[in-house]
Amino acid sequence: MIELLRQRDARLLLTGETLSLLGDRAMFLALGIWVKSLTGSSADAGLVFFAYALPGLLAPAAGLVADRVRRRTLLIATELAIVPPLLSLLFVHDRSQLWLIYVVAVLYGASGTLSGSTRSALLAEMLPSRLLPQANAALQTASEGMRLVAPLAGAGLFAAFGGGAVACLDAASFVASAICLTALHHRAPRPVPHEHHLLRQVTAGVGHINRTPILRRVIVALGVSLLVVGFAETAIFSVVGQGLHRDPSFLGVLVSVQGVGAIAGALVAAPLLRRLGDGRFIALGLAFFAVGDGSLVTSNMVVALTGIAIAGAGLSWALIGFGTTVQQQTPLHLQGRVYSAAELVLSVPQTLSIGFGALLVSVVDYRLLLAAIAAVVGGTGLVLAARSPGGHYTPPDAELARPLGAGSGSGERPAGGVLADAPGERLHPDPQ
Repeated sequence: MIELLRQRDARLLLTGETLSLLGDRAMFLALGIWVKSLTGSSADAGLVFFAYALPGLLAPAAGLVADRVRRRTLLIATELAIVPPLLSLLFVHDRSQLWLIYVVAVLYGASGTLSGSTRSALLAEMLPSRLLPQANAALQTASEGMRLVAPLAGAGLFAAFGGGAVACLDAASFVASAICLTALHHRAPRPVPHEHHLLRQVTAGVGHINRTPILRRVIVALGVSLLVVGFAETAIFSVVGQGLHRDPSFLGVLVSVQGVGAIAGALVAAPLLRRLGDGRFIALGLAFFAVGDGSLVTSNMVVALTGIAIAGAGLSWALIGFGTTVQQQTPLHLQGRVYSAAELVLSVPQTLSIGFGALLVSVVDYRLLLAAIAAVVGGTGLVLAARSPGGHYTPPDAELARPLGAGSGSGERPAGGVLADAPGERLHPDPQ
């Protein structure tokens, strides 16, 4: 990690991403609380997360764009483009403007889909391969670290000044991230020319996943888990209100506690990953998430807080393991498309489960939904562990797949592999 932080561009990128995450975490939670406060409905609040996840269906197109243009320029443009929609939330004053929150949630999700694949490819260009695991863990730590301050800050800011103030904070964080990206010294390689017709270009990521057994196993396991994990995005409001008997703003406390567990998990992720191998490491993360999620059926505050911390650690391991698997198995010129193809495959079950969860929570006891999540995710983890070999694998030809000219801004040629930033909010967006 020290070697990573010695690199100026790495420090700038991590700083910008951390600032952006501060706004993201605060705003994303505030959107759900905002809708809950305006309507009193957990189902309506859960639909915010459905709207956020919906643009993930267009992920392959986003991946193709990330592979066809200069990534830093695209990322800066994406960060700045979301600022005006965020500021439009200043016009939301009552339930009649509820539609505007959903529109912004969709645009927010689209921005995240495009920036996720772009940032992943940019990191692969910038850093030597020996630093990619540290960068992956650092980004995950920053992401989960923001759970400690951003949800509380967002909920507090919302309670004191309303959702418009949170929107202004988030807009400022995107501008700050864009400034950090502008200051990078990294000289991007020229994008690879189009090699096939458009349809084949768009589907190249799916083809690569299908030809790579470990990627296929991991994505199937995560996809099955996400068929039910999305239920929690709506059920969590019932956990707070019916189970723990707290106001909706207490959700910020739960998310912050989950962040503590996630940070603890990220700090020990690298040695565990090397020891267990990609598949078993992700399986362990799924098992921890299942145990933690199952604990939320109780009304005991201590058990619930402990459980959500355990779930946070499991989620962190699943995300880091997923990102590492993709980075080890994908050539740089396919980075954006493989990332986005995986995101699409995961977004479909996630989006469906969030939508169904918003409907089911009105007719099914939320504790039954949580029990179903724990059973499916835990069982999927066991199957993945049984089918995954131990030991960490790095393809010997990964460096040969890197286009000539790719590397760090200093001219150092990476030793192999690429980094696929973990699809943090796509695998499991806030608040759960």
